[in-house]
Amino acid sequence: MRDLDITEVARRSGVPASTLRFYEEKGLIASIGRRGLRRLFEPGVLERLALIALGRAAGFSLDEIALMFAPDGQPRIDRQLLAAKAEQLDRTIRELSAMRDGLRHAAACRAPSHMECPTFRRLLRAAASGAVGARRKKG
Repeated sequence: MRDLDITEVARRSGVPASTLRFYEEKGLIASIGRRGLRRLFEPGVLERLALIALGRAAGFSLDEIALMFAPDGQPRIDRQLLAAKAEQLDRTIRELSAMRDGLRHAAACRAPSHMECPTFRRLLRAAASGAVGARRKKG
């Protein structure tokens, strides 16, 4: 396969050219030259962009994703980092599931007022304690 200019990479990957330039600045991808004013990339950049997209979808930061590539550009994925992210996602799923269930209960609750509903009151206490709804800092 021939080298791809930035327009072709953007079209095939669905990643805007501005994002491709940003990824290049961050060292996530590298152009191999230019054709006129357009950057050129090796065809392998499409697979690399797919890996970046997968990492972003899983919630990894661009800096974390950058660490998943060896200096030669080959993937070097830290399995412990993947396991830690999976645990983080499990926690988020549990929290969101509890919130969803609470909202469904509140929507269908037969109490005259939400403030008279024991389940809703438990949700309020959890929110007040920071157990739900609070953004946690990444550790």
